[in-house]
Amino acid sequence: MAFKLLPYLVLLILWEVAGRLDWVAGGAMPALSEIIARFWVDRADYPRHVLATLQASGAGFVIGNTIAVLAGVLFVLLPVTGRMARGLNIAIFTLPPIAIAPILALTLEGMTPRIVLAALGVYFVTMQATVTGLSQYDSRSADLVRAYGGGGRAVMRFVQVRGAVPAILSGFRVAAPNAVLGAILAEFGGGGRWGLGAYLLGSLGRGEPDRLWGIGLTATLIAGLSYALFAALSARMLGASRALTLNPAAPPMPALGGGVWVGIVSLLLPFALWWGMLVALDVPSMIGKTPVDVFAYLFMSEGSAAAQVKLLTALGETLPITALGLIAGLAFAFGLAVTSQLAPSFTRAFLPVALVTQTMPLVALTPLLVLILGRGSAVTLWITISVTFFPAYVMITQGLSQVPRSVLELPRAYGATAWRELRLVAIPASLPWVFAAIRTTVPRALLGVMIAEWLATGRGLGNLMNQSRGHMDFSMIWTVAVVSVLLSVAFYQIAQIAEDRVACRNG
Repeated sequence: MAFKLLPYLVLLILWEVAGRLDWVAGGAMPALSEIIARFWVDRADYPRHVLATLQASGAGFVIGNTIAVLAGVLFVLLPVTGRMARGLNIAIFTLPPIAIAPILALTLEGMTPRIVLAALGVYFVTMQATVTGLSQYDSRSADLVRAYGGGGRAVMRFVQVRGAVPAILSGFRVAAPNAVLGAILAEFGGGGRWGLGAYLLGSLGRGEPDRLWGIGLTATLIAGLSYALFAALSARMLGASRALTLNPAAPPMPALGGGVWVGIVSLLLPFALWWGMLVALDVPSMIGKTPVDVFAYLFMSEGSAAAQVKLLTALGETLPITALGLIAGLAFAFGLAVTSQLAPSFTRAFLPVALVTQTMPLVALTPLLVLILGRGSAVTLWITISVTFFPAYVMITQGLSQVPRSVLELPRAYGATAWRELRLVAIPASLPWVFAAIRTTVPRALLGVMIAEWLATGRGLGNLMNQSRGHMDFSMIWTVAVVSVLLSVAFYQIAQIAEDRVACRNG
């Protein structure tokens, strides 16, 4: 046990020495003892800020996950509803929180923007986990329920829901840090006196790295504890829900049904919901812009040409760094996943550090990286790599670990090395997981770039969003939000098409 903790102890000692001697950017990374000392000085500030963030993220977590689980059950019971809501689900998944935070602050009051953004952050993850868990059930147990006269609802109650508990809890585990991030982003971008995001915003201009690190580590601790709570609960529940024997037959796939009209509904539903929310909330037309208003602003108004120039200039700055960061993050994730198969001890030592970068909310991480790296493109690239590599690594590693042992025995029998075995068998077999990693990380890459532009570089879509808020240019705010969502959806669909083509070719 002591040997396993030795690398982390060495890391903490190096951090302390580097901070005391100002090795990193002239003191941008203080010693751990200095951060703790400053935390003690500021201890009276934290309770109300932490409580506000916990209230918003907790309420959003409960609301978002409740809707997500109910939606997942509905999509499994009535598959056509899942197809109809596909466009809306992808839009929610790819929605950059930084793009919607100013809009929520303009249209909602009090803590509602924080709760809504936290709920949006958890919905897709839990919904997808619920659908997966409910779909992968033991068909023999279902046959037994049907043999005793049970219908679809009975199968759902006694077989599918019980078997899906571990998957749903895994969704909660990933969703919990997302709820914290959503609440902090809304606090940072939507005003308000209390909350870690508001506290961070008020501390940015003071030139006090030890306070910024204290706030960032506090946010990390909250997100990390929420992750650990559901990880422990999931591990405890797994034994009670695991099947005792292997299922010899996969559950039957339901007929999709529908047709062209289902695709049309799927395409129009996000826009109808957008319009309906504005009407339901009675948002003033000066602030709330409908799809027609955004189209007219960008293509039919007197200032359309100037708006297009601003938007295209921002896109020209955002897209290249997003693509570069995404490629670098995926390459790093792929290399780390391969290394985890060849040298597991190295990966085990590295992963706790990587996990800290994932649980620290981006709004808290960005100012710290600015202190270290400055305000150039380097900080944007590092943030993009940071937010993309870990989810991609988890998925690619999962794919590599699920390659059947029997498939690997043939190259081993012919004396293949571990690397050759990976290259010829394991990596090709895990390609679906690689594409899933790409789909998952594309929205995160755009989010990371926009936050860096907003807080650090003063360029691109993130900066255009920030400037538009300052100028009260509500039409441009809505336009940037819509364009960022459409970009993420387009990249998601491109990855999906590429995966489908590879699957057809291999099939």
